[in-house]
Amino acid sequence: MHNIDEAFNKSNSFSDFSLRYFNYISEIQNKMDLDELDMFENEFVLARESGNTIFVAGNGGSAATATTMANDIGFDIIKKTGTESPFKVFALTDNTSVITAISNDVGYENIFINQLKIHYRKGDKLIVISASGNSENIVKAAKWVQSQGGKVLGMLGFDGGILREVCDSSVLVPSIQGEYGPVEDMHLMVNHLLAHWFQNKIK
Repeated sequence: MHNIDEAFNKSNSFSDFSLRYFNYISEIQNKMDLDELDMFENEFVLARESGNTIFVAGNGGSAATATTMANDIGFDIIKKTGTESPFKVFALTDNTSVITAISNDVGYENIFINQLKIHYRKGDKLIVISASGNSENIVKAAKWVQSQGGKVLGMLGFDGGILREVCDSSVLVPSIQGEYGPVEDMHLMVNHLLAHWFQNKIK
């Protein structure tokens, strides 16, 4: 399958389209670099061992994934393992009052960097989630964290965009420019993989 449009054009029902979409997602997944996933997992381990915070940022569907990651790898692991050494995962997408105040007062491009200037501490990490890899507010936050000596990890799509070069390391979902659905599906799956892996590993 070459793209979603092709999957649709070859389908004679919604269930047929669904199956073709699932297969298309599998094809994309098979192109991912598994070493990048191991790197990602190790960064979570290091942050937990050192007690540092992992900040997560994204726009749109990626903002929803950031929120889900903070829940699944933060609270849910405590609930299911009883650990006294939790992952400190903080989604920069969740405080509507702060985000709208920053947007209104100094511009949307500053919604993440301004929060980091308050909460970031030495040794913390930033995960940037972006299909295009070119969102100004995320690029700006990533460069600021690096200027503080921090590490930036990416969950990216398409060709990785600017963030592929900016990030210290990243998980890339290699996909067709503009097809956001498959990228967001895979990013959410990476979150769930990490959550289930750590739930069992910590137990």
